[in-house]
Amino acid sequence: MGNIVAIVGRPNVGKSTLFNRLTQSRQAIVNEEAGTTRDRQYGKVEWTGKEFSLIDTGGWVINSDDVFEEEINKQVKIALEEADVILFVVDVLNGITDLDNEVAAILRRHKKPVIVVANKADNFDLHPAAAEFYSFGLGDPFCISAINGSCSGDLLDKIVATLPEDKPEELEEELPRIAIIGRPNAGKSSLINAFIGEDRHVVTDIAGTTRDSIYTKYNKFGLNFYLVDTAGIRKKGKVNEDLEYYSVIRSIRAIENSDVCVLMLDATRGIESQDLNIFSLVQKNKKGLVVCVNKWDLVEDKSQKVIETFTNAIRERLAPFTDFPILFISALTKQRILKVLETAQVVFENRQRRIPTAKLNEIMLPIIENYPPPAWKGKYIKIKYITQLPAGQVPSFVFFCNLPQWIKEPYKRFLENKIRENWEFTGTPINIFIREK
Repeated sequence: MGNIVAIVGRPNVGKSTLFNRLTQSRQAIVNEEAGTTRDRQYGKVEWTGKEFSLIDTGGWVINSDDVFEEEINKQVKIALEEADVILFVVDVLNGITDLDNEVAAILRRHKKPVIVVANKADNFDLHPAAAEFYSFGLGDPFCISAINGSCSGDLLDKIVATLPEDKPEELEEELPRIAIIGRPNAGKSSLINAFIGEDRHVVTDIAGTTRDSIYTKYNKFGLNFYLVDTAGIRKKGKVNEDLEYYSVIRSIRAIENSDVCVLMLDATRGIESQDLNIFSLVQKNKKGLVVCVNKWDLVEDKSQKVIETFTNAIRERLAPFTDFPILFISALTKQRILKVLETAQVVFENRQRRIPTAKLNEIMLPIIENYPPPAWKGKYIKIKYITQLPAGQVPSFVFFCNLPQWIKEPYKRFLENKIRENWEFTGTPINIFIREK
């Protein structure tokens, strides 16, 4: 898990403006009115080759009767627990308030690295006013202006210097990583327990039992890889529990770091819109895919017709990428679960597949000759040569031609389908590049 930096402070000191400045986005809503931010915002910051996650929180309020403010305080507490470095934002123009002192007292107890950020120092004449913030006992105040960006680069330097050294997860040798992903309660932990033959992961009927991404080494039946159990990914709007928010972030990170993703669907619920969202995460990150329809033991009618209907519905919803295996399993009764691992292994091997250039040209050039790219404004496009790129995680093919800019998406899909027809690339995405010869 990467480093996390949390922004805290009382309302209206410019936390969201600073968040937008550092993430170079306009993700957080900024308004004159105090208490605009209620939920935690999450963004990514990259600076001098180091990456960290930034969390914007609502303003901290003490002893308030407002139900919102109580909830906001809860959110801030969670952010403080999770963070590696805390940015305590104060307002140079207003100086120290009682609320600032209260927040400072909480931060001193946390014993985490704190950077005091004196915001709204829009010109250098205001910098001397920041001296009063030394009274917090949290180190040197750092003057910036979030709205016009002055000194924000220096602040980023300081954050990067303060961050703890990234401890990579202790994972030995480069084994394939297979992430088990899906909605909450689809049966991900049950599946891993069935694989390893012991109840290592807690399984309950309550959705959201798993919170961390847990790596388990699997070495049986001649198969050797890491299984990654992830927390269920729900719709953003439904994530209201604090821990779940971080769990979802970790699950997304687990997808980014895996080789093959096993997408678990619930046979009793079919394929839902959230499954499509999770699938788009897999696609975005160009990972191998195996779709498993779990809880098949609860389906009464298991005829071939039902299986076909299911299969067609899944392929239809996940189009245009349809070249992936679909398995019908039951983690509870251990039906076909070994097949899942074997299939995931095959998909991983497909990702590593290299095709000799001579073979590629021998088969593909005649196909292209018969079905050339459509001419454009009377100009004929001629593909002369094809090769596969040696490096990269995803099989990538380069087609050299005279007018690459006029080869559009449909023809690229045609080329991809022809490659899939002739060679085994089931479950893995393919990159098609068109270059000028």
